[in-house]
Amino acid sequence: MNNPIDLLPIIEKGWYEYNPKRRIRKIEDLSVNVSTNKVFRITFTDKTFVFAKVSNFGQYENFKEDHEIINVLANNLERPYDHFLSSSLMKDNNLYLYRHEDEFIDVWMVFYRAVRVNTSLPKRLSDEQVKIIGRELAKFHKLCDEMTPVLPKSSKTLVKDIYHLLRRLEKPESKLKFVGFNELIKEHCHIFLENAEKYGYSACTKIPVFVDWNIGNFSVRENGTFFSRWDYDWFRMSSRMLDFYSFSRVCSDIGDKTDFSYTFSQLNEPRFLEFLKEYHKVFPLTRDEVCFMKEAYRFFILNYVISNGRFFFNEAYARKLQREAYEKHLPNLDKGFDAELILEALGL
Repeated sequence: MNNPIDLLPIIEKGWYEYNPKRRIRKIEDLSVNVSTNKVFRITFTDKTFVFAKVSNFGQYENFKEDHEIINVLANNLERPYDHFLSSSLMKDNNLYLYRHEDEFIDVWMVFYRAVRVNTSLPKRLSDEQVKIIGRELAKFHKLCDEMTPVLPKSSKTLVKDIYHLLRRLEKPESKLKFVGFNELIKEHCHIFLENAEKYGYSACTKIPVFVDWNIGNFSVRENGTFFSRWDYDWFRMSSRMLDFYSFSRVCSDIGDKTDFSYTFSQLNEPRFLEFLKEYHKVFPLTRDEVCFMKEAYRFFILNYVISNGRFFFNEAYARKLQREAYEKHLPNLDKGFDAELILEALGL
């Protein structure tokens, strides 16, 4: 949403179609302007407030589907995660979504309550914090796994996204400008598809995964356990392996950095192995899942960095991350990632 169109009147209209009796005092743009999605705080005359998430990325149907799943998840999570996610506003027993279309813009939005925030993790975790977070993710994943029968169905899959990227590469008018790298990208798309079949991706249980777990997206209690989670831009129903790359970065010995690169070396770091050991005690992993971890990383690079990087990062940083993916990460991945190291650590 890199245009000068004023979204405030659209948000006002969307709100008043929801509830004309609750009057708006002011609307503030809280967006960090990293992605095309924008977040606004709507303050009412009684000084209470809600948030509006406004998007024009992808397809409205996918946005609607994702937020319906998240809302059911938020409303059905049991202790200690019953307030972990923010719930969205409902109308007539349905999730309320507003879509605005005119000759200049097509945008859609969802309104949601504020999520409580506790303590942020430090930029570099202690060894004990690494272990606590490993157990916490396992507990959360296990609960999400148990909830899958009650969640709405999702139409998105990793395989569909990779085929979408391959089709885009074939279009001469495509906005993907990977001069000299198209064959490399195609090669890794096909490697992903082959290994997804080999390691049983289609048959694995698809649970809610949020993919982007950088330390700015969730808070913890003083004892290090999960307290709240926000920023649902990369949410999907998929293999739990998609959540692990972010946590390998959270656990990394170098800690959180402002200037970052999406290297895969963290997946074999001793601290991440300790994280996985603690996770495995609570919600055991399988050999195929561990082997699929490399493919989850490959998908992350192909989809979030290459295919859609311009939507999630500013243009200059997107180009930097893509260049690194072409020149370093993808060419070195199959020789550089060692699944055996993880399998041995987990006794698999």
